[in-house]
Amino acid sequence: MVVDIDEDNLKQGVLALVVSLVEIIQETLELQAFRRMESGSLTADEVERLGRALSDLGVAIEQIKCEQGLSDAVQQVRDGLDDLVDDVVDRFLNPGRWLREAGTKGREGAQPSGTDIPAHSGSR
Repeated sequence: MVVDIDEDNLKQGVLALVVSLVEIIQETLELQAFRRMESGSLTADEVERLGRALSDLGVAIEQIKCEQGLSDAVQQVRDGLDDLVDDVVDRFLNPGRWLREAGTKGREGAQPSGTDIPAHSGSR
């Protein structure tokens, strides 16, 4: 059996994944920088340099997405990652449902109980 792989599509997918991960890292760095600024552990010069570096990174990411035509692909990867994280959080918050679903071994139609906590659905 021969597998036909579209090399351009594969490259776009990998690049979209890499850009998505860089965006996630950037957002994490921004959150950490904000926390450090709020705690007063950064000097004014460090705040300025950090802000400039994060801004430059954001511009570079947007430029890559535009030049490579990746905006939609990156958004799809991010949406998929958000769904995955929501599922993990839901399983953590509702272990009873996870155990019931695991017990059904793939049977369709498993109904969650009314006592389950809905997972957080993040939006950007």
